[in-house]
Amino acid sequence: METTGAPSRWFRPFWRGVLSAHVLNGAAVALGLLLVAASAYVFLGSYAAINCSVGAIIALLSDGIHPRRGKINHLVAGPLVGVPLFLVVQLLRGDPLALGLVLVAGSFVAFLATAWGPRGMPTAAAIMFAMLLAMAPQPAASSSEALLRTLWCAMGAAGYVTYGTMANMLLNGRFRAQLLANLLVDLASLLRVHARRVTPSAGPTVAAAQDPATLEQLLQLQAALADQMQTARNIILERPRTARRQRLAGLLMLALEMRDQLIASELELESGVPEQTRPVLREFAAILHRLAADVDAVADSLLLGRRPPARRSQRGALDRHVSAARAGASAQTDDLELMRHAALVRSMATRLGYLDGTIADLTAVARRERAPDLRTVRAGWRLFVSPSYWSLQPLLRLWHWRQPALRHAVRAALAIGTGYVVARLLPWGSRDYWVLLTIVVVLRGSLAQTLQRRNARVLGTVLGSLMAAVLLAGQLPAALLLLVVVVAQGVAHAFVLRRYVVTAVAGSVLALILADMLYAGGGSPLSAFAERVGDTLLGTGIAWLFSYVLPSWERHAIRPLVHRVCRAMARHAGQSLTLAEQAEITGQPELTWRLARREAYDALSALVQATGRGLAEPRSVRPPLAALEKFQASGYELLGQLSAIQSMLLLRRDKLQLHVVIEPLTRAVDAITAVLDLEQPSSSLPYLRETPPDKDMFRAMPEDLPDLFLQDSTPWLLRRLNLARALALNLRADAERVLHRLPAP
Repeated sequence: METTGAPSRWFRPFWRGVLSAHVLNGAAVALGLLLVAASAYVFLGSYAAINCSVGAIIALLSDGIHPRRGKINHLVAGPLVGVPLFLVVQLLRGDPLALGLVLVAGSFVAFLATAWGPRGMPTAAAIMFAMLLAMAPQPAASSSEALLRTLWCAMGAAGYVTYGTMANMLLNGRFRAQLLANLLVDLASLLRVHARRVTPSAGPTVAAAQDPATLEQLLQLQAALADQMQTARNIILERPRTARRQRLAGLLMLALEMRDQLIASELELESGVPEQTRPVLREFAAILHRLAADVDAVADSLLLGRRPPARRSQRGALDRHVSAARAGASAQTDDLELMRHAALVRSMATRLGYLDGTIADLTAVARRERAPDLRTVRAGWRLFVSPSYWSLQPLLRLWHWRQPALRHAVRAALAIGTGYVVARLLPWGSRDYWVLLTIVVVLRGSLAQTLQRRNARVLGTVLGSLMAAVLLAGQLPAALLLLVVVVAQGVAHAFVLRRYVVTAVAGSVLALILADMLYAGGGSPLSAFAERVGDTLLGTGIAWLFSYVLPSWERHAIRPLVHRVCRAMARHAGQSLTLAEQAEITGQPELTWRLARREAYDALSALVQATGRGLAEPRSVRPPLAALEKFQASGYELLGQLSAIQSMLLLRRDKLQLHVVIEPLTRAVDAITAVLDLEQPSSSLPYLRETPPDKDMFRAMPEDLPDLFLQDSTPWLLRRLNLARALALNLRADAERVLHRLPAP
């Protein structure tokens, strides 16, 4: 809780990291590698154990946090291709030309796996590591020795695949709680960003709500949250049949609702506010901080395996502010600023009240005081979970010159070929695999990711190589060195998605010690350290250079993403605004708009991430960043308006005159759908020939706010519909500005 002492706050990120799913996954991977290596060491000897460890490393690179179903599919893909290549490289060590051709062709095949997105990248790495680790030991004296090494490698891979599948089954329940806890921590951070956005400044406007830096931070958080939520869905919504799984699934659904309510809670603050509203906004910001502390408490309880403490409702404080504002407005009904103040306080308090109620439900479900609502989970959990099988569709769609995965495969193959030739010409050419290994881990699909990996790799290699040199200089026993390899592998695996510099340090220790144990050529540890640093600098330079070869600049991906955002927003509007026509919001209608909402968030998230990557590109090829930021802001605000309308239709149906709002809702759906259809020219749409309504006029004029003394919410809903239509027009205009500045398709 926020009331804990300062040391607790200081150490909280540390122990949250220690208890995270990624660290547990890394520890499980290290244990699996240890079991494989130790078993081989005991029964087959140290040399066999080293080669079995190579096979286990090939398999474990794909051992991420996955659902139980289809886990083995993730693990076997890399070894199935990598182990045969391990043998081929062994057999061709005496023929540099043939070996180089195999490395280039194998790299091309390996990097085609990136067509499957995040799930394909570990498989590509596994295939590449199989080839490059086969270059680390001394060449085999005969083909039978190469076959024996490969047999041990295959045994290690098979042993780890078996272990990884079983370990994932055992740890699945813990992964569910950890992923949900991490998601809630990020939601609490989002609450605090919203608190800063509603905190008034000394100027005439609420500057934080309009500050571009704050908005950019908010969009980045939302984008990261969208990816994280999909990972959580994949694990938590898989077969929620037990009471514990159902409780976690119910908590996840409440977290999704909380995200929507957060966006809707600040919509009144995009323009200036009355002076008397400023003290209330500070109080509302304090309430948001207290709500964030409540969410943190639930997250920590999930990590620690205990019940969260009882929370204190903020409803009383909100009601007091509303009552005070109403009393002031009642006393001076001719004061328009005072009336506007009362209306804004009531509107914001209502939104924060919904948020407070959702967090109360979250705490009650976590404390087992309330059963989770599982209607949507039972009806369509399969639709919210990503496929766990390998489909051929990404590969069939790959063969087009503009496809980023195809261009990246060609780029990687050329970089590996160049690195191989250069490494063969070096004075210390016996360690050519290290240059290639550096290229593999640094060269990414975009320039921004490559630059990030480049810097972390250089720093991590210097530190890790120094640590490995010290360990090797100590002449430690083989068993102890194998233990160091296991620990380094666990650390590298745990932080690969969180802190790559830590992975680079641990990976350097792992690779250097393993290569030394594979009899990579001897030499003193100090010379090995110097050579590794030189190879790393060379490899990162080649990767950086080839990131400009056949580049997939983000501007080529922006056009389809803009269309995707507009389509998703139109579909989300259609599903949200037709909820009033349903007699009861259950079953298929609820499932449909939840899916539409997810696609809207995912589309906007993909655009935000692509825009962020475009910042690192040369100015001559950058996408129109300013226009994109405005488009994203309009999309975010339209998403908030749709969420606000949706919540009114779901939570305040008893205060709406449904027969009055049905026709305006239908007109709004038709207008928004037509406006956001970018395939239709503007001249053919009557909505665009009209004078676009100024969205700010709805906020700036006190008389447009409904009467705060009426319990009927219909006028508020109609006002939201006007705002949504205005925002759709703005979004269309922003989209056309972006598309106009992009190269022709």
